Amino acid sequence: MKEKKTANPKAAREAEPKPAPPAAAEAVPAPPSETEVLKDRLLRLQADFENYRKRMARERAEERQQAAESLILALLPALDHFELGLRNAQAHSADAGLVAGFRLIHQQLLEALKQSGLTPLAVEGQPFNPHEHEAVTTVPSEEHPADTVITEVRRGYRLGNKLLRPAQVIVASGPPPAPAAGPMHGAPPPQAPAALPEESAD
Repeated sequence: MKEKKTANPKAAREAEPKPAPPAAAEAVPAPPSETEVLKDRLLRLQADFENYRKRMARERAEERQQAAESLILALLPALDHFELGLRNAQAHSADAGLVAGFRLIHQQLLEALKQSGLTPLAVEGQPFNPHEHEAVTTVPSEEHPADTVITEVRRGYRLGNKLLRPAQVIVASGPPPAPAAGPMHGAPPPQAPAALPEESAD
């Protein structure tokens, strides 16, 4: 009888299929270091401070603008009367030296207001703009087309990009109407109505 060969246990184990290796675990990010945390906080503080600085600068500029606007609005009536006095002095042939002196003061005042951002509106000869002009009246004109500013009654001003006061103006309404046609040449003049006979007294 032949003896049965005993199987080698080590070889049997090597012949068995090996299990697949487990999937690699996902890498967990390391927590930020203390330096990175402090750097992030510093950047946030810098951004907040920059926003605060810009907001404060904007508020200060608005406060200065409002203060200048209030002061200039209070000065405009006096400036209007100053200019009216200059026009009346020229119209009544006042002393030329006196008028020249007041005109120089007027120019200095306008220059000081201009440095604060005040600029007058140029309106005469311009098309009527309801956003900048206030029409006092309209008059017919053969020289100016309709809806054109003929005369400035009260000067308007702009403070920076803001309209501070509209200009009061007189606007052309177009050419005057043609005169009514008279009687045709050669036509007999109209006759007076016949007088009624007088009643005889009883």
